[in-house]
Amino acid sequence: MLRATQILCKSRKVMEDLNLIEVLQSEISHELSSNYFQDTEGGSLGGFVVEWNSPQSQDVFLRGKSESGEEIAVSALLGKETYDNEGKFPREVLMKVCVRKPGLSSILQFDCGVSHKGVGRSHFNIHNAYYLQSSTIPSSSVYRGPSLSSLDPQLQEALKEYLVARGIGENLTNFLLLTLHKKELGQYLDWLQKLESFVATEK
Repeated sequence: MLRATQILCKSRKVMEDLNLIEVLQSEISHELSSNYFQDTEGGSLGGFVVEWNSPQSQDVFLRGKSESGEEIAVSALLGKETYDNEGKFPREVLMKVCVRKPGLSSILQFDCGVSHKGVGRSHFNIHNAYYLQSSTIPSSSVYRGPSLSSLDPQLQEALKEYLVARGIGENLTNFLLLTLHKKELGQYLDWLQKLESFVATEK
């Protein structure tokens, strides 16, 4: 009786594993055939270069230099879902821009959100603007600046134009949206395939 119970339990496990493998294979096939980003304009880097874009990480890191010699660093990763109408880019991009002038240790840091706005269109908003004495992370008690939403709209727009003049425009935000969503899709497929391989491996 004990042996019959063991055989029954093992058979049930095999059936459950086969069902999971079938569902995983179906999901993998669906993702591979969907062509989410076919014919999608990817924007361009402009004067920036990619310094970090590991397949295992969720972020990308870019670096550039303005005509006046300012160093500009951009880091970005996907944030919350935005549910745009087309559904191609369901998540916003969280973008951090740091500007340093030649010979100075102080930095201007901008925390921004990038959203999809239709075919080939995107835009960014500045959430916070910080003045940092150095690249060292300051104490949480140090005042770094106000919330941008509390500022005069004219000042908010001027800060945005300051970044646009340094290459933070639609070409770059389009590039970040496409790059990070394709990166996430690739990581999701890799996870599905590893899960399928693990479940399918016999002892």
